[in-house]
Amino acid sequence: MSKTKYIFVTGGVTSSLGKGIIAASLAKLLQAQNFRVTIQKFDPYINVDPGTLNPYEHGECYVTEDGAETDLDLGHYERFLNIATSQANNVTTGRVYQSVIEKERRGEFLGKTVQVIPHITNEIKARMRLLGESGDYDIVITEIGGTVGDIESLPYIESVRQLIWDLGKENTIVIHLTLIPYLAAAAELKTKPTQHSVKTLMESGIVADIIVCRTEHELTEELREKIALFCNVKREAVIQSIDVETIYDVPLKMLEEGLDKAVLNRLQLKSDQAPDLTQWNIFLNQFKNPTNQIKIGLVGKYVELQDSYKSILESLIHAGAINETQIEVVSLHSEHIDEKNVEAQLQSLDGLIVAPGFGDRGIEGKITAIAHARTHDIPFLGICLGMQMAVIEYSRNVVQLPDANSTEMEPDCSSPVIDLMESQKSVVNKGGTMRLGAWDCQLEEHSLVKTIYGSKTISERHRHRYEFNNDFMATVFDDTLQVVGVNPDTGLVEIIENKKHPWFVGVQFHPEYKSTVANPHPLFVAFAKAALTHALDRKR
Repeated sequence: MSKTKYIFVTGGVTSSLGKGIIAASLAKLLQAQNFRVTIQKFDPYINVDPGTLNPYEHGECYVTEDGAETDLDLGHYERFLNIATSQANNVTTGRVYQSVIEKERRGEFLGKTVQVIPHITNEIKARMRLLGESGDYDIVITEIGGTVGDIESLPYIESVRQLIWDLGKENTIVIHLTLIPYLAAAAELKTKPTQHSVKTLMESGIVADIIVCRTEHELTEELREKIALFCNVKREAVIQSIDVETIYDVPLKMLEEGLDKAVLNRLQLKSDQAPDLTQWNIFLNQFKNPTNQIKIGLVGKYVELQDSYKSILESLIHAGAINETQIEVVSLHSEHIDEKNVEAQLQSLDGLIVAPGFGDRGIEGKITAIAHARTHDIPFLGICLGMQMAVIEYSRNVVQLPDANSTEMEPDCSSPVIDLMESQKSVVNKGGTMRLGAWDCQLEEHSLVKTIYGSKTISERHRHRYEFNNDFMATVFDDTLQVVGVNPDTGLVEIIENKKHPWFVGVQFHPEYKSTVANPHPLFVAFAKAALTHALDRKR
């Protein structure tokens, strides 16, 4: 008999209903009752990981401590649960097939015809059970990407069917997230799409135990009874998920709806206490009742899609709440910033973030925005490429190296202050080969960042191929722009500060990956506080 319980979350009718948020919210409620919970995401695309995907395709690529490039839903998992995920928490079809093909090449299936069933489904099941078999968790929640009925998702749905049989119904539960559309012309909520979605799931051999209904309007008792009747579930297993002000309201809504109770009853689990959401409620109260308001500019080249910078936006929510300040994020497309309009675009801002990215599109706009922030004392945070552009801006405009650039943008530039990392120069494959995951950083004793972190050694997550070229160390840095954080093993420049600026920090790593509700990232907290100070000073 399995000691670990398994929850599977599927989706129907349409994509983007928020399976990841529902999974994270349920996990939060179970964690708040002292259950050891983790969440994993199975994605049906054939890419081995999202590392080579354009953000317009799939949103941001989230990076774990151990260097996995993963789906952005893992960011939600970590932000809600305040526990780290890993390589094992995100699996793609590409990774599954790659593993099976490698086994076939090694001769592990000698004499056998390799097929979707049982070989692919066995690989999927093994990965679905991996975290549960570690002994570290009481409950494993598995989110199945895509929508029921998709060709790409069929092997995962079949694997879930087999696992329910293998593990026993008392150890497994299926939650189906679906849409209840509202027809304005008829002024009616319609359940038929949900009925068809559940029917499609049943045709695959899976019976939904709980149905979570995304809706823009309150479900009547009559509608709930109808869904229960036609979808073969108990009335208490019909859960409403109505649109809310913020994703951080969802755990409280799911608590009101009794999702955690329905799950625990179905899995024959008992909790010794009601969910303790004290800290969560403190955060929400601070977030919803700010005493101040500021504007932060986010300069990037993927700003049309908010999911491209999801972790940065969520980190600002965490930082704003702890500062009791509402942060309005103003998205600025770097391709549309130049010397003529930079003043107009940035004049209302209280702080500026220059976001990560790849390639030369929009680079000059980022440099122009940084120059304005530096010369107008606007609090500035440069992340990864943002830090590199800050170095280039200073090199060009202060150090008087007009040809300063990155070899990523201009391979033959005469002043390559940013260059390909030495360890990357022999790399041919693009997927999974960047400098990834957590790396140590040693902070200078009298630096602003040491005060912010309260520690001399920190560990932060990375995702990059290019770095500051240490051959230009003596040329670029001076009494004003200084290196205040380096990797102790490689000498890689990790953090820079402008000492003659109220708050000007550039980091090679991605602090946004480590900010959670329970532990807002100190850099974002300090940046938001500096922006608030700047805003109040401007009003005086």
